[in-house]
Order: sequence, then structure tokens, then C-alpha cells
Amino acid sequence: MENAENTIKRLNRIEGQVRGIVRMLEEDRYCIDVLHQIQAIKAALAKAESEILKDHAANCIGAAIGAGNEELQREKISELIDLFDKLKR
Repeated sequence: MENAENTIKRLNRIEGQVRGIVRMLEEDRYCIDVLHQIQAIKAALAKAESEILKDHAANCIGAAIGAGNEELQREKISELIDLFDKLKR
């Protein structure tokens, strides 16, 4: 994965944010403040997901197309369709 280092840093920050929410709940912080932090985590996870998806499209799918292997191409496209189906649920 080309951007693995950046994605790992992003996920480590998210991990810290989750621990922060636990502390906020333990400290009985205002619910809206907690919800704002949860929204920030969701946005950060969406960004990480997007970066991983872009990398997959550029590398894994690109390699399948470059190899000219139609079966592998269909497999990679099928994986994406399955992923998008799960996202809609």
C-alpha cells in the first residue's frame, strides 16, 4: 500500500480520539461534546477508508488490468461491488 504510513498515522490518531471519548464519558462530560468527537472520528475513518480504496483501485485493480487477466479483473471488480453493497446496508 503506497500511503500505508499516512493511513497508519491517521488510524493511530483515531485510536487516541477513541480513548479520549472514553475519558470524556468517565468524566461525565457534556453529551454534545462527546457526540462532536464521535462525528470527528467517523469523518477520520471515512478519510482512511477512502485512501485505502484509492490505493486498491490504483494498485490492485490497476495491476489486474495491466496483466490483461480478465478473470482477475472480474474478481477485483466483484470485490468492489461486494464492498459497496455492504456499505449500503
